Amino acid sequence: MATSPRSVDTISLCSTVSSCPDRNGFYGGFQRTDKPKEPLSKAQIIAREKKWLYMIDNWSFLQIRDRCRKGIPKSVRPRAWFYLSGAYLLKKKNPNIYKELLEKPGNAHIIEEIKKDKHRQFPFHEMFLDEDKVGQIELFNVLKAYSIYNPKVGFCQAQAPIAAFLLMHLPAEDAFWVFVSVCDVYLEDYFISGLEVLQNDAGILEGLLKKTCPPVYRHLQKHKVEPLLYMTDWFLCAMTRTLPWETLLRVWDCFLAEGIRVIFKVALVILGATLNRHKVRKQCNGLCETLEVLRNPPEHVLDEDFIINNMQRLNLRVEDFQIEHTRQKARRAKQKAQEATAAQNHSNTNTFSRSRGSSPTNGSNSGNITVVNVNVGDGADVDTTAPISIKNGSSNSGHRP
Repeated sequence: MATSPRSVDTISLCSTVSSCPDRNGFYGGFQRTDKPKEPLSKAQIIAREKKWLYMIDNWSFLQIRDRCRKGIPKSVRPRAWFYLSGAYLLKKKNPNIYKELLEKPGNAHIIEEIKKDKHRQFPFHEMFLDEDKVGQIELFNVLKAYSIYNPKVGFCQAQAPIAAFLLMHLPAEDAFWVFVSVCDVYLEDYFISGLEVLQNDAGILEGLLKKTCPPVYRHLQKHKVEPLLYMTDWFLCAMTRTLPWETLLRVWDCFLAEGIRVIFKVALVILGATLNRHKVRKQCNGLCETLEVLRNPPEHVLDEDFIINNMQRLNLRVEDFQIEHTRQKARRAKQKAQEATAAQNHSNTNTFSRSRGSSPTNGSNSGNITVVNVNVGDGADVDTTAPISIKNGSSNSGHRP
């Protein structure tokens, strides 16, 4: 049976690790590649680098976007990402913040979670092989600094591969500011508890799939394959744990230039190319079989040229994303209103039942129920499954707001 990319990196080291790293620093894992890169002439490399250095100093979005789609030269990529993401402005505005954040102790619980998670990121890459390697040390620093910088988010496990990925290309402080931009702008509110934005984007992806590849959309609907079952890792980790290395670099070139729409397009290409053939869909005669295929797309589907070329061929306009976003926002607002109405009706029913069943003393306090609201400070441990307490009632209601 095929092995998903995520599980590949947990296989025994002795069976998958080479004695020397590839050109990107990988000793093993699914992102290691021994395929030689098609060489460019020295004159071509210098010409591309000069174009990029000129564009960075003379910003034009349309020109930059088109160039990003062709791929950023490896030597220029760190600087280009630093500028594309707006990180250079953040660093300029906050010149000493990163060092100050590192000197702060941080939330003890979050610090412990980061320590548990740091060794799991790209374990086959030369930067992250050992705990005392500079990669794991800097990864801890970046994640800790961000958890203090944005306590609303703190730390989410899905952030770690993004931070590690950036550290492979940028100095720690620059990587931190690109990471801040990615988490707070590109993937805004993705890492907040409840994942409401991700759920909304799941609906948008489903709507766009219906437009771009109806047969695949119908297949997923038929077998009740919800988008969150296959796209959560793609979106939360911005494809860092899904795509082969060369493809990932090209996708991130576009992602930092054009934003989250690029992740949507990559997801649509993977879905369409993996399940577009009737023979494949026929073999996937259930939810589990379909998910297995989606988690292990054919190798050619994840090839950099295939992904980039088919992204650009998708018949999608910016307006299509806006229409789906508005539609999903309205749908979720309607759903919330229905849930609120149902909860209110349930509460009223409970109140009426208690009022009818109470035994007032001397005619006073007949069925009056007062919910006690408790304001909990940051960091307090709260049992959210416990029933709320009630004054003047014979017992807890068991109902949570």
